[in-house]
Amino acid sequence: MVSLGSWPEVSLLRARELLDEERRQIRNNVSPAAKRRAERVASGDTFKAIATEWLGKQKVAPATLEKIHWALRDHLLPRLGSRAITSIEAPELLATLRPLEERGKLDTAHHARRLAGRIFKYAVITGRALNNPALNLTGALTSNKTTSRAAITDPKRVGELLRAIDGYIGRGQASAEYALKLLPYLFVRPGELRGAQWSEFDLDGAEWRIPATRMKMKELHIVPLARQVAELLRSLQEINGSGPYLFPGLGTSERPISENTLNAVLPKIGYSKTEMTAHGFRAMASTLLNELGHAPDVIELQLAHKERNKVRAAYNRSQRLPERRKLMQAWADHLDALKNGTSNVVSLHRTKSA
Repeated sequence: MVSLGSWPEVSLLRARELLDEERRQIRNNVSPAAKRRAERVASGDTFKAIATEWLGKQKVAPATLEKIHWALRDHLLPRLGSRAITSIEAPELLATLRPLEERGKLDTAHHARRLAGRIFKYAVITGRALNNPALNLTGALTSNKTTSRAAITDPKRVGELLRAIDGYIGRGQASAEYALKLLPYLFVRPGELRGAQWSEFDLDGAEWRIPATRMKMKELHIVPLARQVAELLRSLQEINGSGPYLFPGLGTSERPISENTLNAVLPKIGYSKTEMTAHGFRAMASTLLNELGHAPDVIELQLAHKERNKVRAAYNRSQRLPERRKLMQAWADHLDALKNGTSNVVSLHRTKSA
């Protein structure tokens, strides 16, 4: 089956003429569909060409861009790159993803399928393809069930964890040490912390403004800085203040620490991945702040969670910054009290996953 065009761009008379041309090709043992595929490859409409064009129009965080490049380079382009985008059908795309599934890399397989779907969608929108085969693979891959990230939420054990972090200072890389020390106070996503740049901070105004391009929800996020945090940042600035990043990687000032650095440090201070993760500091803060009686809406704003109720989100434009400043200072004071053993909070629960 081949398309002759859309009416009224292609008139009935012109469609008949095109049909006669296609029939003449068939009589000469030339497949019109195969000829068109060859023409598309010759004109550059390969999967790789379309993917490159699509990627050039994306405005995403560096970490996200890195993941896209990796998925294309290692999983999609080796098999599909040179193929005409119109010739790729669902079974071929599935066969490309099956090896990942068979190796147990389910998250990667689903990520690659979604990425391919975005590229095919772009090809359809720009008139280089008629359908998106990735849509037909819904349910074809083994489900990648979301696993909870371990987090310590028992107040007594939180104090022990904070003391363990303090004990690590001076034993490792300065970037990793300070990042791990700051993460409990700030409870941002680990990727948002590790990519932090000095240009985003106003230490005198006690504020960190994370640009939308680095946020999961693609919106500017403001993190008020408690007194303890500002002091830590000024100390860090004396060590790492000459480059753009707060937490530069080992041997370079042009790249931040890797996404695995913080999770790699936790076992060194006695906490396995089943007990605590870098992302778990968010669950820790959310659980304890709610138990302390702080306003849930303010906590959710500071966590930069997306409002599930779309109607409510449309009207709730307030940033509630004065309340969030109080929240962040109260949280920092509470952590210090837990660390010093001076908190009067009663422990009611044990470590949980969140």
